Amino acid sequence: MEELLQRVKMRVKLLLMQEDGLGTVELVIILAVLVGIALIFRSYIFDFVDTIMGNIFGNELESIKTNPIPTKE
Repeated sequence: MEELLQRVKMRVKLLLMQEDGLGTVELVIILAVLVGIALIFRSYIFDFVDTIMGNIFGNELESIKTNPIPTKE
């Protein structure tokens, strides 16, 4: 029983010493930074997208904003 416990402890130590999880941590940090930047500049991003969509769709965009669900007439 004690030998099994020693093996388990050794396996846990080996798993903790591996650096495979660092890629995941780095990815999460980069994602958090991108979300933070998006939150800081969200009004600029929305204005930019609104301008682009206005250039593409013209006056149709205003009707979509005021009545997003089309009704059957």
